[in-house]
Amino acid sequence: MYRWIWRHLPGGTATRAALSLLLALAACALLLFVVFPAVEPHLPFSSVTVDPGR
Repeated sequence: MYRWIWRHLPGGTATRAALSLLLALAACALLLFVVFPAVEPHLPFSSVTVDPGR
């Protein structure tokens, strides 16, 4: 999969490295701001409390 992405990115090595970093950051942003908030209400441990006395 990574080889396929690398082959299809335009430019030389430096451009491909920058674009692959940009793709990784975009994937992380998509997960943090879209996927995780949508899944969070369905998780079984949504009301966890920490006892400070322990």
